[in-house]
Amino acid sequence: QVRLVESGGGSVQAGGSLRLSCTTSGYTYERSAIGWFRQAPGKEREGVASIFTSGDRTAYANSVKGRFTISQDKPKRTVYLQMNGLQPEDTAVYYCAADPNPGLWAGSLSRGDFRYWGQGLQVTVSS
Repeated sequence: QVRLVESGGGSVQAGGSLRLSCTTSGYTYERSAIGWFRQAPGKEREGVASIFTSGDRTAYANSVKGRFTISQDKPKRTVYLQMNGLQPEDTAVYYCAADPNPGLWAGSLSRGDFRYWGQGLQVTVSS
């Protein structure tokens, strides 16, 4: 059974930082892709960052480049999203998602490419 368990959400003031964690199980971690997505109230779910677990290739949405960093701890099967310089517009429910068979990974941030999803956690940034 595939499981993705997120942790690390919370509330911060503008300019602050948070680190989200996504611990995975139930599928072959190597050569998979993990993505972080977010959904603000009344908006579509959007891709934020993704990583290919073999080789550490990453992709970022333009809105978070230079502020967010995705990384992994392979032995722990855990992917992190370090979020610095948070702004109120970053407020959303954040989800991690897994694509166990991404093939020739090209840095997808498309929700349709990710098969398994975590439960989501709230990130709130106040001004």
